[in-house]
Amino acid sequence: MTVVDYYKQDRVGVIQLDNPPVNALSQALRGGILGAIEQAHSDDVAAIVLYCKGKTFIAGADIKEFGKPPQSPALAEVLAALEGSAKPIVAAIHGTALGGGLEVALACHYRCALSSASMGLPEVNLGLLPGGGGTQRLPRLVGVEKAMEMILNGKPVAAQKALEIGIIDRVVNDNLLDGALQFANQLIDEGVGATNPIRRTGELAIECNSDTAQLIADTRERVAKRYRGFLSPHCIVSAVEAATQLSLLEGLKRERELFLECMTSPQSKALRYQFFAERQATKILDLDKTVQPRSVAKVAVIGAGTMGAGITMCFANAGIPVTLLEAQSAALERGLATIDKNYRDSAKKGRMTESQVEQRLSLIKGCLNYDELADVDLVVEAVFESLEVKKQVFQELDRVCKPGAILASNTSYLDLNKIAAFTQRPEDVIGMHFFSPANIMKLLEVVRGEHSSDDVIATVMQLGKKIGKVTALVGVGYGFVGNRLFSAYCREAQMLLLEGATPSQVDQAMVDWGMAMGPLSVLDMAGLDIGYKARQARTDLPDDPCYFHIGNVLVEQGRLGQKSSAGFYSYDPKTRQRDVDPAVEHLIVAEAKHLGVPQRKLEAKEIVERLLYTIINEACHLLEEGIAQRPSDIDLILANGYGFPRYRGGPIYYAETVSLINVLKRVEEFHASQGSLYWQPAPLLRRMAAEGEGFKSAI
Repeated sequence: MTVVDYYKQDRVGVIQLDNPPVNALSQALRGGILGAIEQAHSDDVAAIVLYCKGKTFIAGADIKEFGKPPQSPALAEVLAALEGSAKPIVAAIHGTALGGGLEVALACHYRCALSSASMGLPEVNLGLLPGGGGTQRLPRLVGVEKAMEMILNGKPVAAQKALEIGIIDRVVNDNLLDGALQFANQLIDEGVGATNPIRRTGELAIECNSDTAQLIADTRERVAKRYRGFLSPHCIVSAVEAATQLSLLEGLKRERELFLECMTSPQSKALRYQFFAERQATKILDLDKTVQPRSVAKVAVIGAGTMGAGITMCFANAGIPVTLLEAQSAALERGLATIDKNYRDSAKKGRMTESQVEQRLSLIKGCLNYDELADVDLVVEAVFESLEVKKQVFQELDRVCKPGAILASNTSYLDLNKIAAFTQRPEDVIGMHFFSPANIMKLLEVVRGEHSSDDVIATVMQLGKKIGKVTALVGVGYGFVGNRLFSAYCREAQMLLLEGATPSQVDQAMVDWGMAMGPLSVLDMAGLDIGYKARQARTDLPDDPCYFHIGNVLVEQGRLGQKSSAGFYSYDPKTRQRDVDPAVEHLIVAEAKHLGVPQRKLEAKEIVERLLYTIINEACHLLEEGIAQRPSDIDLILANGYGFPRYRGGPIYYAETVSLINVLKRVEEFHASQGSLYWQPAPLLRRMAAEGEGFKSAI
């Protein structure tokens, strides 16, 4: 198949790309563009349009070439040919122009785009920086501040925004090719390339003064705080700074050096692994591939608390009408007020317009009667974590919801199969475990019940993507995947307190390693009473007086965390500023003595290993039990829902980087020193360490 065609349209030569599905920058496409430019130069045309067939402009690099030796021609050669063309080139953009795709457009002399198009440089999400001139050409086109912001956040901008900041020259509302041809003919009539100079992005000047230098210094300081531990954002700042100090040629050389530094780093390798893990998670191993998802046009949410309000916003944000049900009018009004405030606050911060706020609020209605849910396609229950309460809700839903409606529970810990048994349609019941705050957190665990039908699973997985979630399928088990691992992590953190560590030592060790927050700070933020109540409801707790002992004592003393201004730490009631509390440290020492646990000095290295290796060992048990589909799903869940640093890849990925043999050795040592109750080495970990092939063989 020919992926690049060239033809004449009167005075304009058209280079047409057709490399489905997303016109990725494959070697064939790059070579074809070079050949077409040469053909256009030898032809009697006065301008050139670069146009893509299919659903999108060049969407970026060809992921099939990731990790393989580069093939000629390199992207830099193509970009140089575009920018160096003696005839003006207009890039015609539709769909998405991302990464290398936008860099191709930037190397063209002019750009127009459909009003529905978007463009961006998302390389930071892969631990990289734009390596095809993005850090050099974009600042020259739109200024240092706008370019820095766009490259650092990695988010695409819509065509109208791109026009406003200067990335594109014209928005086309209807036929893109006709609009691009009209623009090219206008350039010809203006003598561009003949009597008027061609505007080459690389030749545009950047204003370099003390303000620019201060902007770069301020950005560097902000990056150090916001992107703690990440390499590529720092390299991005240095690359953009080079655009203010060097010629284009020298700047491209510096950009390439920084790009290679990022690309060869362990961080980028881990982030690229996360990228592919996210794609892999959408593939259900034993799902009937012929199954068709159900239509979801209307949704309901039960419970207007913090979680229910957040879930409601998730659907409204995706343009799906949603009904929010509560038992009491006062609770419903509070929930609706919370939603309204969240949207208004976002508008004040510039994250959405007032018209967008009104549009989303118009999709939400409240109700107090289950009968009003008779026509919804999906219901998400987000009520109190009690099996008896869930029973009442699902029996009502079973009564009023139409046949084929999907009944979903947001339970964090309870047995989904028991919940499904409260209905006459267990095949329609599934878990949708959102993370708080639901309208912000990216992760969604889809919990597959014993009787959940294939089309229900397919529907909810697809819906998760539509509402912008990173979605992973998990099986039924206490805590599913994420909370089961988090529980083991927090259990071990509290064991370390009894053995002699302070709360700040435990938290600081994990923050220094890369976690977003330490485990005890997280517990304080969530509320210590949440886990306390969940443990009280369980009948399968280990016979161990040390199990979450300090947390239990704190709750019984009224120290519930941030909400009560006291937990493992003390908090300012207004600012929630955290402070070490000597009273807690004294309490820990006294409780350890009472339980007969000898205290000792603990080093940060042991703290980190205890906390990470208990997660890794427990993750192996989850894989053996089939609660997690694959190792990469576990890594995805921990990175997107629990603050595990993405640049470390996830617990399973990390285990392989430090060697499974080394991990097993330490787990066995902890088994010897801590006992078998929590430190029984997982058989899968033993097998993987012995075979030496890594977890790919465990899938």
